[in-house]
Amino acid sequence: MGFNYIRLDQTAYGDALHFQEAFFNAAIERKNNGIGAINHLIFLEHTPVYTLGKSGDENNLKIPIEETGAEFYRTNRGGDITYHGPGQLTGYPIFDLGSFGMGVRQYVDTVEECIIQCIAEYGLRGERSTGASGVWLDVGKPAERKICALGIKVSRGISMHGFAFNINTDLSYFENIIPCGIEDKGVTSLANELGKEMNFEKVCDTLLKKFESQF
Repeated sequence: MGFNYIRLDQTAYGDALHFQEAFFNAAIERKNNGIGAINHLIFLEHTPVYTLGKSGDENNLKIPIEETGAEFYRTNRGGDITYHGPGQLTGYPIFDLGSFGMGVRQYVDTVEECIIQCIAEYGLRGERSTGASGVWLDVGKPAERKICALGIKVSRGISMHGFAFNINTDLSYFENIIPCGIEDKGVTSLANELGKEMNFEKVCDTLLKKFESQF
C-alpha cells in the first residue's frame, strides 16, 4: 500500500495540527465514500511547545508556561504531557490502518519497531517498557530512559498525531515537566547517548527506510 512522504521545515505546532487535520479529515471522507485510502507520513521539527494529551494532568507542567519559552497546547491524542522542539524528529502518520491490515495495537507496535530498528543502526538497544508507550533504553534498570515518545489518536481506523524521537533535542526543556506523567524515569536523545551531535537528515532518512519496510 505504502504512503506519501512529506518533509516539512521547522513548524509551529498549531500550523502542523491544521495540516494534519486536513489530511485526517480527507481520509475520513474517503472512507465514508468507499474510496481507497491515501496514506501520508509527515516528518518535521517543531518550534518549542508542550502538548498535553486528552487524559493528561496539567499539574505535570511544573512551572508557569510563561517561564518556559515554549507554547502550550491541549490535544486530543492519548498520553500525558510532552515536549516538542528543534532537534527532535516529530512524525505524524496519517494512515488508514485497514489498508495495512492492522489494528491499533499492531500499529503502535509497528511504529515502535521502526524506531527500535532505526536506533539499532547507531548501536543502541531500544525496548518497550511495560505499561508505557514509546521506545526506551535500559528497561528495568535504575537508568531507564525514554528516547522516543508516542501519542496517537485513531478514529474510524484513521491515525493522527504520532511520535517524538529525540535526536539532537535540548533535553533541558524536559526538566519543566513530568514527561508523560512518569516521575521515576528519564529522557534521553541520540546525541546524548552517542556523545555527539547527529546528522539530523541522515537519521531521518534511516527512519524513513524503516517505515518503508514496515508499512
